[in-house]
Order: sequence, then C-alpha cells, then structure tokens
Amino acid sequence: MYDVPLSTLTTLRLGGPAKELLEISDTDELCSTVERLDAAGEAVLILGGGSNLVVGDAGFPGTVVRVATRGIAVEDDSSCAGVTVRVAAGENWDAFVRHAIEQSWVGVEALSGIPGLVGAAPIQNVGAYGQEVENTLAQVRVWDRVDGQVRTFANADCGFGYRTSRFKREPERYVVLEVVFQFRVGDLGAPVRYAELARTLGTELDRRVPLVSMREAVLGLRRGKGMVLDPDDHDTWSAGSFFTNPILDAAHAANLPGDAPQWPAGEGLVKTSAAWLIEQAGYVKGYGSGSVRLSSKHTLALTNRGGASTEELLTLAREVRDGVHSAFGIDLVPEPVLVSADL
Repeated sequence: MYDVPLSTLTTLRLGGPAKELLEISDTDELCSTVERLDAAGEAVLILGGGSNLVVGDAGFPGTVVRVATRGIAVEDDSSCAGVTVRVAAGENWDAFVRHAIEQSWVGVEALSGIPGLVGAAPIQNVGAYGQEVENTLAQVRVWDRVDGQVRTFANADCGFGYRTSRFKREPERYVVLEVVFQFRVGDLGAPVRYAELARTLGTELDRRVPLVSMREAVLGLRRGKGMVLDPDDHDTWSAGSFFTNPILDAAHAANLPGDAPQWPAGEGLVKTSAAWLIEQAGYVKGYGSGSVRLSSKHTLALTNRGGASTEELLTLAREVRDGVHSAFGIDLVPEPVLVSADL
C-alpha cells in the first residue's frame, strides 16, 4: 500500500503518510524483506502497535514494515514451578498478559494495560507498578541488520536499564522477532512493589495477591490516568508517558525541593518524578489550548484532542521541557521514538 497516513497506525493519531506500507505476518519473510530493503538502500521504519511513536507531519519517506507475526508456544513446562514460553513479536502485549494470567504464569501481571506489541517490550524494557519486562525475559531473538543474520541474546546481554536496552540504543540495527519468557507458575502474583498499587489492593508492600486481582487493580489505576486505550476518550490519544522520570546524581538530587518524590536508583543515584516536576513548574493537568493539551488525568501524557498536528504536539512538549529546565535545572528526556520529527 502506498501513501498510507501513519496517523491511522499510531495511538497519538498523528503523522503524515508513509511512501509504502508492508504488513508482514511471517518471521522468515520479515527478515528477508528487511534485508532486501536494506540492500536497496531504502529507508525502513519497523512499526509495531504505534503506541510509543511520534511521527512528523511530513510522514516517512520510505517503507514502513508493520510486524504482524503471531504465535505463543510453551517450550518447556517440565517443572511444576516454572514454564518457558516463546512469543512472536507481533502479538498484542496486553492480550498476552491476559493469556499469561489465565495460564497462571507469574511476573507480567502488573504490566497489564500497556499498549503495543510483544516485540516492543524488550526494546523499551517496559515497566509499571514495580515490574519490568526484564524480570521475566530469558531471551530475545532478532534480525541483525548489520551482520545480516538472526541472533539470540540472553537476558544478561540485552543491556537492560530504566526504559532502555541495547535494542533501543541501536534502533537501526535490530528487528525483534521473538521474545522468550521464563515464568514461575502459581495463583499469586509477584510481590507488590509499588506503594500506590498496594494501597489500591488493600495490602502491604512485598505481599502477594491473586493474579486476577493484580490485573484488575492495575487496569483501574491506568484507566484513572488515561493510560488504557479508549477511542472515545481523548486523554488516551497519546503515546503514554511522554517523558521518562529523571535519574540524578546525589549532588543534583540534593537541590530538589524537600517535598519532591525521590527513590533510590542505584549507587549514588536518585530517581524523581517527571510528572511532579511538570506540575510544580506550572503545567497542570489539562494545560494547553486548542488541539493539544496535557491529559486531564495525568501530566505526563501529551494528548491529541482531535485535529491536531505533530508540530503542535511538539511545541507543547518543548514548552514543558524548557519550563521544567528553567524551574529545576533538569532536562526531561522524551520516552517515545521520534520519526521525521525533532524535539
């Protein structure tokens, strides 16, 4: 298909046309197609669910390869305590989480409601409510566009960090094909590690609750923040959290106001809340005008209220970023991938 508007394929509902769109449902064909396009010198954009993507108004002057592979296969369930599961990159992430809970696979229940595909999860090292995908991930199978071969990376070789991985640091090199998970099996979820979630569940930190209860609580919290996709709710016409939570050295963190949220983030490092910084800098929920505004439910989400342009969204993002820097001397880093766009 030619001249397909990418606004129809992103959760922000923004972005100009792609020169060509190819939808690939076979893993071998995905590898060979990318290899062929690379050999021809064609610009290539690998597209999953479009939930972490900001595409410029001019669109993408090349071929968009949309990953539509499917498959969930149990590879080893010989142990009554654990199971190994291989999942195709094109599987819907939240549908997979729901399936995992139905199978009593433990470790991704707090990641319920996150939009996008399974293949994007290790790239971003998606995380929420005290869980990250690296906690249960065993391997990632990829097409290496530089070496021209399929490679498999063990967890320890994926370079996981806060919302990052080797795949994110080299976005033009790797195409995720499959993700292998190692799950514990049981009726109770992983220990609750997030205070807000513990309060919602009426339990204490480090306690375990039924998997279904964990999912329902997480979905309720996410809906309250406009973070579960709903075509009728413009607060969900976003790319989720637009900025990552800043990680500061101890000296920089000491300059934060006394009531600023702070969490340990490794030796000598402190994580603080981007949402708190944004609001304290004067950008409250619903801030903005016209077609783009901060979500009325969560200051970390920049939303399309209908009829917006990408440039309007980026203008608001720049205003918020610069305002936080002026108020606190902290540089907010965008979480979504920018395509044919600059912040």
